[in-house]
Amino acid sequence: MKIAIYPGTFDPITTGHLDVLKRGINLFDKIIISVAISSNKKNLFSVKKRIEFIKKSISKIPSVEVDSFEGLMVDHAEKHSAVAAIRGLRVLSDFEFEFKMTLMNRSLNDKINTVFLMPNSKYIHISSSMVKEVASLGGDVSKYVPPHVNNELMKKYK
Repeated sequence: MKIAIYPGTFDPITTGHLDVLKRGINLFDKIIISVAISSNKKNLFSVKKRIEFIKKSISKIPSVEVDSFEGLMVDHAEKHSAVAAIRGLRVLSDFEFEFKMTLMNRSLNDKINTVFLMPNSKYIHISSSMVKEVASLGGDVSKYVPPHVNNELMKKYK
């Protein structure tokens, strides 16, 4: 069984994340969405809430699980017997960051490959940060996040 992890903060999960996930399901037997617990980032939603959002968002997608992790992504991947990490690429600046991260991860554990997937072009401009900023200013982000996430964003920013 080919297992991949899909690591990220997912604060919050977006339609772009879900699009990349659905593309990944075509390549792997199982994907574990891995929510990073990062003390360096100021997240809007708790890890518990982000996992809840993801579980609700993937309820109809087979062969997907959700987990969280601290520390090195490659250690987390190895713990789950994953052969790859999925990373979404939207724009050129994403590639530069992801390329460096991939080289570092490869130097830490060369058994874990990184697979870059591009979302549908209608999601290229979407990021969790952008969604939060627009929502905080009263903008409509309903087409960029699942409905339950949109409701929580609206509550947060009222």
